[in-house]
Amino acid sequence: MNITCKNCHQTYKGHYCSNCGQTAETHQLNLHFLLHDLQHGLFHFDSGITYTGKQLFTRPGHSIREFIEGKRVKHFKPISLIIVLATVYIALIHLLHIDLFPKTEQSTISDYSITVEKLKEWLTSHFAWITLLSIPLHTIGTAICFRKQGYNFIEYFILNTYKAAQKLYISILFIPLLYHYNGTPAIETVFRTLILIDFVFYFWTNVQFFNHLSKTKTFFLTLLTHIIFWFLLFSFLIAAILIMNKG
Repeated sequence: MNITCKNCHQTYKGHYCSNCGQTAETHQLNLHFLLHDLQHGLFHFDSGITYTGKQLFTRPGHSIREFIEGKRVKHFKPISLIIVLATVYIALIHLLHIDLFPKTEQSTISDYSITVEKLKEWLTSHFAWITLLSIPLHTIGTAICFRKQGYNFIEYFILNTYKAAQKLYISILFIPLLYHYNGTPAIETVFRTLILIDFVFYFWTNVQFFNHLSKTKTFFLTLLTHIIFWFLLFSFLIAAILIMNKG
């Protein structure tokens, strides 16, 4: 049966318009439509965040490589995923009043310590943006260390965006521990554990993504990628501290 598209008036057969892609079924605008649109369009929980999250913890490297190669329908878009997860994470941190950087007792307060405290507060309040900004730094390291693997910078950027999302999933799962050790020195141990887990997943993802390389070579290239990342990050933070001190 021929169908006339309500959007562009093209005549076609099937479930989607061959000209503009609109679905043949257009639902009445009511409360059900709004709820479905919120679920499917904004959050896409039914097959987006949950599907992508499952893939990042079962076959991360393979699924990211498939996304880059064009298999993208079921995946939640990488940048949107980062923003959603970072928003959820920082909302929980604020809601539970978790102090990610507990203050240590000091006999004297220097300008340096005040600057560091301000920097910590800024990092906490701008967590979503910091997460986004860290992706290019990881991408630079990846592009340098894996430069002969046939991918361009943007493709490495997508790879590291999904890795960042993977890290955020883990960080959200660690919220109960962060809450339990809130304001105590033990929270530093939790952070070290998170860093270790992050490296393990980072390595595992690279092993699957660059599956033609040996695990030994992938391990050392992954380690070198992290060294480059931390060097760039610390350089950025030192520059930020110097700028804040001058201000």
